[in-house]
Parts: sequence; C-alpha cells; structure tokens
Amino acid sequence: MNSLIDFLLVACWRGSARALAGLAVAAIVSGCAVGPDYRPPEPEAPTVWQSPLPHGGSLVRMEDWWNSFDDPLVTELIAAAEEDSPTLAKAWANIEKARANLRSTQSNAYPSLTGSASASRSNQSQSSTSVGAAETSRSAGLDASWELDLFGKVRRNTEAARARMGERTNDWHQARISLAAEVADTYVQYRGCLMLVNAYERQLISAQATEKATTASVSGGFSAPADASLARAAAASTFSTLTEQRGTCDILVKSLVYLTGMEEPRLRQQLSKAGTKIPQPAALAVNNIPANVLRQRPDVASLERELAATSAEIGAAKADLYPSLSLSGSITFTAASVPMISSPSWSFGPSLSLPIFDGGKRRAAVTSAEATYQGALAGYRDGVRTAVKEVEQALVYLDTAAKRAESAESAARHYDSYFKATQQSWRAGMTNLLSLEEARRSALSAEVTLIGLQRDRVQYWVSLYKKLGGGWQAGDSARSPDALAKTETSSPKDKK
Repeated sequence: MNSLIDFLLVACWRGSARALAGLAVAAIVSGCAVGPDYRPPEPEAPTVWQSPLPHGGSLVRMEDWWNSFDDPLVTELIAAAEEDSPTLAKAWANIEKARANLRSTQSNAYPSLTGSASASRSNQSQSSTSVGAAETSRSAGLDASWELDLFGKVRRNTEAARARMGERTNDWHQARISLAAEVADTYVQYRGCLMLVNAYERQLISAQATEKATTASVSGGFSAPADASLARAAAASTFSTLTEQRGTCDILVKSLVYLTGMEEPRLRQQLSKAGTKIPQPAALAVNNIPANVLRQRPDVASLERELAATSAEIGAAKADLYPSLSLSGSITFTAASVPMISSPSWSFGPSLSLPIFDGGKRRAAVTSAEATYQGALAGYRDGVRTAVKEVEQALVYLDTAAKRAESAESAARHYDSYFKATQQSWRAGMTNLLSLEEARRSALSAEVTLIGLQRDRVQYWVSLYKKLGGGWQAGDSARSPDALAKTETSSPKDKK
C-alpha cells in the first residue's frame, strides 16, 4: 500500500498522465479494497431444544399451516389483511428506497458526463451614426469526470447498500408474518370471546330463573327476604359480566376491521357465518436443530444483514485515509454568425487529492464505523438469544396447555354435574340458596377456565408459528402492494 502511495506522489509530481492512467488500470484490475472482508457469524445456539417439541398426530409444514385450520375464514381474513396493509406498504416503500440507494451508490463507480449549451444575440454599433450588425453566438460543451475507486470506497459502500436492501426485504417478510399472526390471534380471541358470552348467557338465564323462584318463595313466606336479595345480586352480577364480555367482543371486531381493512358490516356478516367455536390447527413441525430454525427467521436475518452493512462501512471509512485520483476533461464548441467562426477547445487531465491534515476527522470516522459494527454485532447476538428464548417459551406454553387440557375438561364437567345436583336439591328444599350460588360460581369459573385454556392453546400455536419464522426461507422475494392485491382477488374484502 505504501509503494502505491509513493507511486501516486511521483506520478503527480512529474505530471505524467500516462503513468496515472496505467496506475488506475492496475488498481482497478487488482481490486484493491481496504477494510475487513465480511464473513457471516455462526449463530450461538444450543445444539437441541430444551423444551419438549410438539408430537402426536400429523405435523404440518409452516408454509401450509394456515390451510390446516378447520375454519376457512382464518385464511380469508389474512388474505384481506395482506391485500391492503399499510404496514406492508410501508415495508415495501423501504425496499424501494433501499433499491434506489443501491443504484445511486453503484453509479459512483462510473464516469459522469454533463452537457451544456447556450445561445445569445447581440448588436454592437461601430460609431454614433451607424447601426452595427447583429450577431448570434452559440456554444455547446461536454464535461466528464471519473473518480477512480483505487481503495474500494465505492465497492464497500455498494456492499453496504446491497446488504441494507436485503435487510429491508427481510423486514418486509417479518412484517407479513407478524400481520398474519396478529390477524389469526385476534380472530382466535374473538371466537373465545363468543364462547364466553355464550357461557355467561346460559348462566344468566339460570340465575334469572333462580331469582324468579326465590322471589315467589319469599312472597309465599317459605324463604327469608335475604334469599331474594342474594338471588337478585347473583343475577345482576352475571348480567354485568355478560355486558362487559360483549363489549370485549366488539372491541376485537374493531381490531379485525383495522387489520383487514374490511367494512365492519361486511366483516360482521362473515364472522356470523363461521360459528362460535375456536378454530383448531394441525400441529407444526419444528426443526430439531435450533441453529436451522434461527436461519429461517427474517428478523434474525435482518440483524445479520445490518452487521454486513456496518462491516463494509468500515472499509469505506478507511478508504478516505488514502489519496483519491480523478480524471476529468471537457470539450467546448463555439460559433458566431458574423463572421462564421467555429473554435473547439478541450482539456483533459488527472487530479490527485492527498489527505494531509484534518485534525483526526478521518481517523475518528473509522473509529466510529468500527464502534457501529461492534454495536451491530451485539445486536445480532442479542437477537439470536431472544429468538432462542421466544421459541423455548412458546414450546413450554404449548406443553403446559396440553398437560392442563384433560384436567381442565374434567374439572368443568364435574363442577357442572355438581351444580346441577345442587340445583335439584335446592328445588326440593334440601339445600339453601347460598350453596346453590356457590356451586353456580364454581361451575362457571371452571367453564371460563376451560374456554380460556382452549383459546390460549391456539394462540400459543400462532405465537410458535411466528417465532419459527412463518415458513420464510432466505432468498424469498418481497411483493409489491399491487402484486399482493392481484394474488388475493378471492379475499372477502368489501371494496367500495
């Protein structure tokens, strides 16, 4: 490198254009680029998952997972959301911006050529009594310049721009996976909410019947007035809880309207056709090797692409420490109508810029680039650890829910039997009202717990789908909003 700089100084001192041209060709051919050559790091992941993997039944690949739900409305809502998503549109705009930045950066490796033209007309008198001849002057010219990429600054900046375009593409895929997961999660919550509404409605009917019977018993002098108060309080409390639950369902509908972009009346019509059961998916097939799973997560891939970009920017900053060589030239044609004269002129030559003293500015830029790289490396390592933690936690949640399912179903069934038996005893006058209401609350609580567990279990599957990368593979291309709209023509979205 020192010999190259010495040669530049000698060539500039002697004014040898031929030597500089030969040096430029030699530097370009040799591909000299300062700074580190990037190598992707291996993710620091355990060799196997510590949590139990899903098992039993047929396992489905993530690419086909949404179709495994026993409710086709899941895929329809996801399709509607993707068709007109501001989040995906913004992510696509970021890709377009990164692509334009890459083209702009690549253009610095080529010569620039600028053209100019002008025309003017003048009249100059030769004496105070005579009229001078009118004259038209025209000129045209071309200016060319080319800064040779001797030390790889343009190449390193191009590497960084290309890495960031890949990062934005990965971000788009992550946004799409997150959108699908959020739509499915909200829909599952809505279905669970309807099941809770149904449970509270049945309990309200039972409580109101108890209140009516108790009021009649008090009027006949067979029960104490306090029993009437207790029955009214139970019915009022159940009605209050039911009203709150209905409000929660309405809020979830509003969320689905926001996510899908559908008109609310049309969405409610679609929801009313799908029933009230929570949709059940098939089990996901989870790769046994954590490192392979991490390579299928677009958010982790984005962190790796940012690391590659910051590595390349170290080289770009180091290139500023060395001389820069430019070639420039121009040619100009001028003509005048009286008399008709054409006088072309041209110039061509190299120029050398030597960084002699800048108060440490360029060295500071290198230090800053290196620190940025270290920060990106720390961010990548943290992202890998976070990804491992999220998958492990999702697997634990799923396993815990599966183990609780049988006990929760048994508890709900037996509490319901106990409540019905207590209700018969109360009607026969063998049990007081307080015991009946305690049995009712226990039965309702067990049913609510079971419904919540059924809902949560499907939500855990949706979460695992997202944590595993949603079937993304490196190299998958992003699609523009127009392309998504064309592929989702069968979506249920209500277009105006």
